[in-house]
Amino acid sequence: MARVCDLCGKGPQFGNRISHAHNVTKRRWEVNLQSAHIQRGGATVRARICTACVKSGRVVKPLRRPAVKKAWN
Repeated sequence: MARVCDLCGKGPQFGNRISHAHNVTKRRWEVNLQSAHIQRGGATVRARICTACVKSGRVVKPLRRPAVKKAWN
């Protein structure tokens, strides 16, 4: 599964790891993805979203169901 945000499409960035001796090897910076329930098109969907989308308010989370009290007779 690709490490890409379902809302903004943000993916990993690539670069080089450089040692003290200036040896260069490939590395990648991963996106901080979290799986969450979101509202999309009137339905509740499970999606992998980055924390930047959560913090900025681009994510609409569904309303929680109210707790039902049971009467014990």
